[in-house]
Amino acid sequence: MEVQPIATIDLDEMVFYAYHGCFKEEQVVGNPFRVNLSLQTDIALPRQSDRIQDALNYVEVYRAVEEEMMQTSHLLEHVGGRIIDRLFKDFPSLLWAKVRVSKMHPPMGGQMQSVSLTLERSKKAGT
Repeated sequence: MEVQPIATIDLDEMVFYAYHGCFKEEQVVGNPFRVNLSLQTDIALPRQSDRIQDALNYVEVYRAVEEEMMQTSHLLEHVGGRIIDRLFKDFPSLLWAKVRVSKMHPPMGGQMQSVSLTLERSKKAGT
């Protein structure tokens, strides 16, 4: 029996300017955010066909993340959860995903580069 060829695809350091936060000022002024994704998918078909239609399309993944980042939320937990839910909904070939959302220079009363949330999820057996 042949082993299923699984690939990990990383989309690193996607930058978005968004309006997430609990403080009113954050929702008005906004802040830069960075999103990092690691995605695992079966590449048996695209490895043979060399057709984008058979592969996990990175451009479509980026657009899905961008759309979710443009919906204002109070919490990074909410943003990250929406992103990971959307990826599993839109990309049936996805087997596992890890998303890291970082708010750059958060208003915490001190010098800090970022605060981040990391979520990880696997496809349930049979789905």
